[in-house]
Amino acid sequence: MTLAEKVGQMMQLDSRDNVRELIEGSHVGSILHTSPAAVREAHEVTATTRLRIPLLIAEDCIHGHSFFEGATIFPTQLGMAASWDPELVERAARITAVEVAATGIHWTFSPVLCIARDLRWGRVSETFGEDPFLIGELASAMVRGYQGEGLGDPTAILATAKHFAGYSETQGGRDATEADISRRKLTAWFLPPFERVAREGCATFMLGYQSMDGTPITVNDWLLTDVLRGEWGYTGTLVTDWDNVGRMVWEQQIQPDHAHAAAAAVKAGNDVVMTTPQFFAGAQRAVADGLLDEAAIDAAVSRILTLKFQLGLFEEPRRPDDARIAEVLGVAAHEAVNLELTRRSVVLLQNDGVLPLAGGCTAAAGDDERAVAPAGAERRRVLVVGPNADDTDTQLGDWAGRSGQADWLPDGHPRHMIETVLDGLRERSPEGWDVTYARGADILTLAPDPEGELFPDGQPRPQVVVPCAPDEALIAEAVAAARDADYVVAVVGDRIELVGEGRSTATLELIGGQVALLDALAATGTPMVVVVVASKPLVLPDSALDAAAVVWAANPGMRGGQAIAEILLGLVEPSGRLPISFARHAGQQPTFYNQLRGQHGTRYADLTQRPAFAFGHGLTYTTVEYDELEVLTPSVAADGDVRARVTLRNTGSRPALETVQVYVSDLVTTTMWAESELKAYRQVAVAPGESVVVDLAVPAAACSIVDADARRVVEPGDFELRVGPSSVRDAQLVARFAIA
Repeated sequence: MTLAEKVGQMMQLDSRDNVRELIEGSHVGSILHTSPAAVREAHEVTATTRLRIPLLIAEDCIHGHSFFEGATIFPTQLGMAASWDPELVERAARITAVEVAATGIHWTFSPVLCIARDLRWGRVSETFGEDPFLIGELASAMVRGYQGEGLGDPTAILATAKHFAGYSETQGGRDATEADISRRKLTAWFLPPFERVAREGCATFMLGYQSMDGTPITVNDWLLTDVLRGEWGYTGTLVTDWDNVGRMVWEQQIQPDHAHAAAAAVKAGNDVVMTTPQFFAGAQRAVADGLLDEAAIDAAVSRILTLKFQLGLFEEPRRPDDARIAEVLGVAAHEAVNLELTRRSVVLLQNDGVLPLAGGCTAAAGDDERAVAPAGAERRRVLVVGPNADDTDTQLGDWAGRSGQADWLPDGHPRHMIETVLDGLRERSPEGWDVTYARGADILTLAPDPEGELFPDGQPRPQVVVPCAPDEALIAEAVAAARDADYVVAVVGDRIELVGEGRSTATLELIGGQVALLDALAATGTPMVVVVVASKPLVLPDSALDAAAVVWAANPGMRGGQAIAEILLGLVEPSGRLPISFARHAGQQPTFYNQLRGQHGTRYADLTQRPAFAFGHGLTYTTVEYDELEVLTPSVAADGDVRARVTLRNTGSRPALETVQVYVSDLVTTTMWAESELKAYRQVAVAPGESVVVDLAVPAAACSIVDADARRVVEPGDFELRVGPSSVRDAQLVARFAIA
């Protein structure tokens, strides 16, 4: 290979413009953001090149094959996390891989392993929430689903662990800012999920945009060489995030030109350089000027070619297969898994008894037919109101359809494949019920960014969000309809213009006319159910917090409206649990349950520190009592297991799927540590009137801290095992054990 051909193999370029030029002019080894038509063209052009090295075609298939018409779109990653179910998440990833592979795509930039703590950050919806243990469980499952039985499997696609590492630890929630984080803190909480998937064989790692202690992650030798390649023994492929190499020149301003930036990036161990076109000339210039040894390029290209051999692309480039696409894309079996996961992702936050609305109706969890009112049931009038009640884009969330990253789906996904909350209640309410609709409020409009249409690197700037003022006519229409209704279902939240890269928010409140709408609806006295369809936890006004019920569905995907309607009507039992805390005010940021000990008091002078809804919280339509927690191993060795059992009693009249959460508190530590941490959980079905004894186990090795020298150790001493339905201490049973 010539030097130009080798440098080209290291490049991954945006293919929305001219695929032929990328392949013939830059010898590019990988492309992304490739329309279905361009995927076919890319394969054809590659077959005419001198070396005919197959392309790696990548796409952001974050929660389904999100930019391919007719594919299955699941809840966003944060929504999946609310299921707390690794097996279901693995099945969703497997389905995604099967659909993606059929269309000629080989690589997905998923899962996200970032820890979400500051809710103002624009990418919260892409995460599995705030807890490292839960993130590790779900991310590992997703990697298994994507990569299947091995990369040689024609339905396997490359998984990507991102964003390595600490990217989410922002300043003020601002995307891609300096991560002000020590190596000890990084080792303690941010690295464990990445270490797990690295050791389990995640094929690729993507590097974050940000810097730490003044050094961009792209060239952080300690993180990439000492930890990832050294301590963890990772032999996979590293890919930069979008223009990380170029950003060192034009944004971070730590390299004088692209030749120096290319040399630094290659020396640091980067293999695939995403969307820095100047890398092609810069890397060749670096070799010519003696800034870079060509052997370092050879090492990176060897890893890239190895990956292509492992995928079997030299024998079978995995072109789009029309017959296979028709066989697997968006089929009923995939939709059924999507529906199951979506039902499990919906979280009932509060309920004064108004839910379920049709408490006497019964239907099997798998039934998709219209619910039928029981004999003697009263006719009900339900007003569905709010800007997100019939908004397909918000329901699908970021990285899907019209969210802005792809230009070949201008109208989004087929409308008939998406069921909104309004659709769901109209379709599934009992015969004879009246379901009416009023919009009630608008959320936002858009205006040009005053700093210009483009960023310095030529990328378009997102438009600026302008909140809509309350519309008195819309509110009056909704209020009049609410007075004539038996129930109000108000569907509020955010929109895709408030979500994603470069779209962090300074506030967390419901914007536009939504608060005024909720206040006016609450004043009618009609029982109100607030459904929050949003990318992340938002700060809810008193009119929502005082509502008869509150439900959260984090961008629930194509089947979201069906799942929400079924739960509201009582056709399906709510079982979701929060993977992330709801703040009462943006000033509480960051909000997360596993806070370090040591602060003056437990509140602000003007506000409690308690979240509105805590990590792990979620209600059912019954009551499950916890009792008789017993530690069976009161003293264990550091290589043993802490074993315990607890009794659950369903004292209500409906079944429950209870998520039994096990937290550990190390009572005395040599360095500052979290008050408690999730270490295990079990999901247990409990029938009405039934008592179930649940066996629990936590490895003593998991009861570790990271000491002052950034070493993970298990310190002997006394611990508390805290078992309950959430992270709230008052709701937990507590028993002691010791590690010898």
